[in-house]
Amino acid sequence: MKKGVDYIGVGVGAVIFNTDGTIFLAKRGKEARNESGKWEFPGGAVEFGEELEQALCREVREEYGFEIEVCGLLDVVNHLIPREKQHWVSPSFICKVKNGMPSIREPHKCDEIGWFALDRLPENELTIASKKSLESLKNKIRRDQARTERP
Repeated sequence: MKKGVDYIGVGVGAVIFNTDGTIFLAKRGKEARNESGKWEFPGGAVEFGEELEQALCREVREEYGFEIEVCGLLDVVNHLIPREKQHWVSPSFICKVKNGMPSIREPHKCDEIGWFALDRLPENELTIASKKSLESLKNKIRRDQARTERP
């Protein structure tokens, strides 16, 4: 049985900021589980008995070779991929780089990585879940700005 296909899968995503305020994205490779060729906030499947934050740190370390700090939950999205007949539930977390430099450790799953300013993200090329989390991030930023602008 396959996660996300034969039963609902649980995957986690990381909106990772560096000290410059840019966001890390990865472009899914040909052998990615779904949405090949799309950019994403990185992450992966949660293993049985693993806490969400542990899964996220493990996935980033395994796939990109650097350490992150999980700062807080951003959102939980329904990641429905009708064309590929997949269903995932995906909590996304805001994170920051703890140490290390990213590199592609699993080239069969990832074609490219990069750091992007919020206004330079390839929005039309994002995965379904990443598009939803990007909208949540923009809403959070607007709310935070409105709070700081109040007298």
